[in-house]
Amino acid sequence: MLIIMCGLPATGKTTLARALARQTGAVHLRIDTIEQAIARSGPARHPVGPVGYIVGYALAEEHLRQGLTVIAESVNPLAVTRDAWREVAVRAGVPAAEVEIVCSDPAEHERRASQRTVDIPDLPLPTWTDITNHVYEPWHRDHHVIDTAGRAITDCLIDIRHAIGLPPQDPPPAAQGGHRRSDGR
Repeated sequence: MLIIMCGLPATGKTTLARALARQTGAVHLRIDTIEQAIARSGPARHPVGPVGYIVGYALAEEHLRQGLTVIAESVNPLAVTRDAWREVAVRAGVPAAEVEIVCSDPAEHERRASQRTVDIPDLPLPTWTDITNHVYEPWHRDHHVIDTAGRAITDCLIDIRHAIGLPPQDPPPAAQGGHRRSDGR
């Protein structure tokens, strides 16, 4: 399956994509990582244009053809990029699930944007003004929307799993009850 996770910066996409990848064993493709690697390679500077997405499409298709689930995480602000991700799934012969991550509370969204730390060396983070002025075309087809405002990551993950048809995550063994001996068995 190709899980296309998108939304404006600072809505919680990366946090949720990483957590879902850990839960499912999926490959997490983050366009920010690809774009920053391209920028570090030499002549390119931010913004790098469509090249990061094009590399992402190729990597996603390669992983999907190997039978792996892929979580493609990016802002994905344009209908043309949304269509391109879906075409990747079609070419690979797998289902696609589009999940838009939003933060409906502007104050919380601004706080997240201003308190973020860079987790990719030298990646320029957008300011709140950059985020609010970001071109983001409206959706013209059904997709899943997950609102992260005031919600725990675990609750958002439950909603994502349900929306895209994944079974609920099994609780960790310790939470399932039972007894353990003091020697760990």
